[in-house]
Amino acid sequence: MTNEPLLNVKCFLLDMDGTFNLGDGLIDGSLYFIDTLRELGKDFLFLTNNSSKHRGLYAEKITRLGLPIPDEKVFTAGEATALYLQREHAAAKVYVVGTPALEEEFQHHGFQLEGENPQLVVLGFDTTLTYKKLWKLCDFARAGLPYIATHPDFNCPTETGYMPDIGAMIAFVRAATGREPDLVVGKPNRMIVDAVAQKYGYAIDELAMVGDRLYTDIALGQTSGITTCLVLSGETRPEDVVDSPFQPTYTFDHLGKIADWLKEHK
Repeated sequence: MTNEPLLNVKCFLLDMDGTFNLGDGLIDGSLYFIDTLRELGKDFLFLTNNSSKHRGLYAEKITRLGLPIPDEKVFTAGEATALYLQREHAAAKVYVVGTPALEEEFQHHGFQLEGENPQLVVLGFDTTLTYKKLWKLCDFARAGLPYIATHPDFNCPTETGYMPDIGAMIAFVRAATGREPDLVVGKPNRMIVDAVAQKYGYAIDELAMVGDRLYTDIALGQTSGITTCLVLSGETRPEDVVDSPFQPTYTFDHLGKIADWLKEHK
């Protein structure tokens, strides 16, 4: 073991939006970073809180951006949520506030989608959100049904700025009902790291999270103990780090700079 935690990492967990890409454009250095990992015999996995798509759609997008990968190289908060509920509430009737892709995710894991008399409700990043969906979600939350959110992000980076994410939807439900989700599955909850370690066979200290958000990607270091790398290519600015309770193990401008560091220290 070296006193540089980054050198002990066998698998890099990569955020997508703001880290690897912005919308349909790659961030500088992203493919160079992947080439460097392969050259050094290290693995990678895309770990995204964005539950608006399932892993197959993300794999297609990443392939289209210039990095051909199989579905298994992507793990989403939506899949992590479905796997958790599959263990705890197998075959439950679920009201899913999410995109058709998230609904497919839950159906794939054996859940029956139910809009009138569900046993629990799941809120995802729903880019097909309607007032009717929110109203029904609030009714179910107010009635005391178990209420699970896939992740906590407030905004999702795009090429032109930010679009409101699930955190804004959680705030709507809180304002209307006084309820917070009973469980938030994605980053920074440790359960998503444990799920990755179990599914892909890595020890926790062999993983590193690379991302652009302090309160999700970097906070994962505190909840799970893994090494974290903040990249300044997305949401976080250098001045945001100074007073943040979530301090990264390392900070780089973008993925290409991590590749340079790994080559210099190999």
